[in-house]
Amino acid sequence: MHISTIETSSLGDRSYLVDDGAVAAVIDPQRDVDRALGAAGERGVTITHVFETHIHNDYVTGGLELSRVTGAQYVLSEMDDVDFRHRAISDGEVLKVGAMRFQAMHTPGHTHHHLSYVLLDEAGEPKAVFTGGSLLYGTTGRTDLLGPEHTTDLSHKQFHSVRKLAEELPPNVEVYPTHGFGSFCSATQSSGNESSTIGEERQANPALTHDEQTYVDDLMAGLSDYPAYYAHMGVINSQGPEPIDLRAPEPVDAAALRQRIDDGEWVVDLRQRRAFAAGHLAGTMGFELSTSFVTYLGWLYQWGAPITLIGGTTEQVLDARRDLARIGIDNVTGAAVSSHEHLADLALAASDVRSYRVASFADLAREKDARELVVLDARRKDEHNASAIPGALNIPIHEVLSRRDEVPDGEIWVHCESGYRASITASILDRDGREIVLIDDDFDEAGQHGLIEES
Repeated sequence: MHISTIETSSLGDRSYLVDDGAVAAVIDPQRDVDRALGAAGERGVTITHVFETHIHNDYVTGGLELSRVTGAQYVLSEMDDVDFRHRAISDGEVLKVGAMRFQAMHTPGHTHHHLSYVLLDEAGEPKAVFTGGSLLYGTTGRTDLLGPEHTTDLSHKQFHSVRKLAEELPPNVEVYPTHGFGSFCSATQSSGNESSTIGEERQANPALTHDEQTYVDDLMAGLSDYPAYYAHMGVINSQGPEPIDLRAPEPVDAAALRQRIDDGEWVVDLRQRRAFAAGHLAGTMGFELSTSFVTYLGWLYQWGAPITLIGGTTEQVLDARRDLARIGIDNVTGAAVSSHEHLADLALAASDVRSYRVASFADLAREKDARELVVLDARRKDEHNASAIPGALNIPIHEVLSRRDEVPDGEIWVHCESGYRASITASILDRDGREIVLIDDDFDEAGQHGLIEES
């Protein structure tokens, strides 16, 4: 048996292709199914089954499309209420996939109907377990995605589900979670390990080292805000997603770009944050294409609104479209590509190009007492409460669109933990014509320059 990992670092998730040399199963595939098909092609195997551990809240599944393309059985919990044909599976049931066996194990917590799948060899011995959003590396899946009225109950169920896995499976069984690699579906930050076993988790996972109430209290206390687009994922996945469209968007010229900006449409610049600061079209938003891009754009996005992309290369635009499609943002109505540092070829007039200063925490330490300025912290509330610059105004990035009127007049120095969230926040405030300084620096540097006040 061979297990291939299909990484989606932009969402902090993993899918898996499991094969016996002839046939294969895919667990929790992403919407861009070409990657799973490519992995199967590399292995020279045929996909006959697609397994979902749960109805996902952080991405649009590719399971339905993969089953359509390959003719594979699409396997979901018998408790899931979905609008498409599938193979329902119950707790304890075993499905044969070539020489392999997959046994469903009901592990509620992340969702009520959540399943884990135990991979059995021909002798019926457990070799691996695919745990979805249940047992993660050094943590567990979050339990508040179905609403606050379910959180306490699901937190207790998550504890017992992880205990069930640890008690029923041998210590050498390898653990393969879907979440926990940066996904907001993780209750707390994972251990950072690239692999783990049941035995290793028995030694380190809080659900296995703490008593039930301590685990539940710590889990619930650690739950922070999660992306707003999550509200749409379960609905799309239950109804059955449409096939993905990864074609290049229609090209847009300078006049059309300006019209879209003036009409208040989402025109998103994908270039590096410092390039955006040095010169960008007035009225655009800067979302540097990175592993964090789709999470934060999806968090702020007005669902259903048309998006126009500006990239430094065609490949950048195509990569962004793929990322957006993974969370169901399909209304990409056009794109423009410019290799010019200051986008001169996309501006109708010199006044259409704006810029702002990029600085460091060392600069802030030198200049903060010389004149009046506003320090804006774009991190989450829990991050700000743990350690902050005295007097800084905290408006988390996902609240900036609705709260930007709270930012006082004057020169605004925007920071976060690394500069990424600050760069998006800066671009949004710049659309209002504000005087911006982007602090593109590691927050640890603030402490090194005497700016931090620990709580």
